[in-house]
Amino acid sequence: MEDKREELEALKELGEYVEDLLGEEVRAVRLAYGELSTTVRRESIVKVMTILRDDSNCQFHQLIDLCGVDFPERDERFEVVYHLLSMRQNQRIRVKVTTDAATPVPSVTGVFSAAGWFEREAWDLYGILFSDHPDLRRILTDYGFQGHPMRKDFPLTGYVELRYDDDQKRVVYEPVKLTQEFRTFDFLSPWEGAEAAHRALLPGDEKADGDAPEGKGDNG
Repeated sequence: MEDKREELEALKELGEYVEDLLGEEVRAVRLAYGELSTTVRRESIVKVMTILRDDSNCQFHQLIDLCGVDFPERDERFEVVYHLLSMRQNQRIRVKVTTDAATPVPSVTGVFSAAGWFEREAWDLYGILFSDHPDLRRILTDYGFQGHPMRKDFPLTGYVELRYDDDQKRVVYEPVKLTQEFRTFDFLSPWEGAEAAHRALLPGDEKADGDAPEGKGDNG
C-alpha cells in the first residue's frame, strides 16, 4: 500500500510539472485509476512530444502506442491517444488530442519514428488524417477498401465481401449479401420472457386443466 501511495504521489507531481512545463498547450491533466493523462492542443502535438522526450525530468524516450478513439456524438469525434514510457524515470503518461474527419493532426514521425506505422493504422481504421506523414496509406485493409472499419457508424457487415471465383481463377469483390434475413422476433413467444410465458399456452398445458385422457392422470 505504501508503494502504491508513493507511485500515485509521484504521478501527481509529474502531472503538475507537465502542466507547468507545457503551459498554454495543455487543455487538461487528469490522474485516474493510477494513470496520468493530459489533453493538449492539436496544433502543438509535435512541440509537446518533443518537450516530453527531451526534458530532463521527463525523458519519455519511447512511444509505446498511438491509437484512435471514435466518439460520433462529439463535434471533434476522434481522439488520437499517445502512450509514452520513460524507462529512466520508470513512469508513463498518456497524451491526447482531438480532431474531426477533415482536420489533420500533425505527424509526430519526426519525434518518434515508430509513429509511422501507428499513424497509418489510425488513418486506415478511423480515417484520421496526419499532416506531413511521409507515407500515409492503408496498412491493414485491402487495396480499394471502402470506408474505415473502426468507426462506430461503419456497418458490421461491411460494404463488400470477397470470395475466390473458381471460374475466373481469382478473388472477386461483390456487394454484401446477407445469407439469412433478419429475424422477426415474436415477443409473445414463451421463449422471450417470463411474462409472455405466463400468457402463452404450451403443448401439454391442457393437462393442468384436468383434460388428461382417462387412465392417464396422476394415479393412473
